[in-house]
Amino acid sequence: MKKVFLLLAVTTVMLTACENNAKKTEGTEGTEGAKSDSAMTENKAERNKKIIMASFDAMASHNVNDMLKDCASDCVDYGDGSMPPVKGKDSITKSINQWMNAFPDNKGSDLKFVADGDWVMVWGEWSGTFKNDFMGMKATNKSYKMKDVDIFKMNDAGQVVEHHNVQSPNTMMMQVGMMPSKK
Repeated sequence: MKKVFLLLAVTTVMLTACENNAKKTEGTEGTEGAKSDSAMTENKAERNKKIIMASFDAMASHNVNDMLKDCASDCVDYGDGSMPPVKGKDSITKSINQWMNAFPDNKGSDLKFVADGDWVMVWGEWSGTFKNDFMGMKATNKSYKMKDVDIFKMNDAGQVVEHHNVQSPNTMMMQVGMMPSKK
């Protein structure tokens, strides 16, 4: 009877040890998988952040083609939501070229870039002077200065598919005295 108990005890200890070892192995694999997923997300976020940083560098030099080189052809600019979205890279390019012509000294300062997976946020202060007519509105040579946040969504290929911003264009328009043309 003592031998049966001893055999039962040894078997129980061995099974428990095997189960604990299996759990450790599973936990290690899960941890490595989690680390791998986390590293992939971090790498993707860093890649996306670098793409947007390069786009803002191109914007600073007023090179719209380089600025939008990483935009998907079907990209949509939603702005702050107060106006209809601008759809398609070609339409966005045209819009930004018109903007850069009207505000040739447009610039961002104290920019902060934050990335999380597919999303990149840029917070900063923007300024410029309304030097050339824009969308039927006469230039006033007045300047604007405002804080804004730009939010970009990226696809898996590292292309911008959406743009949103927080600041309403009305803030800037009031500062520069923009008045819609009267028809």
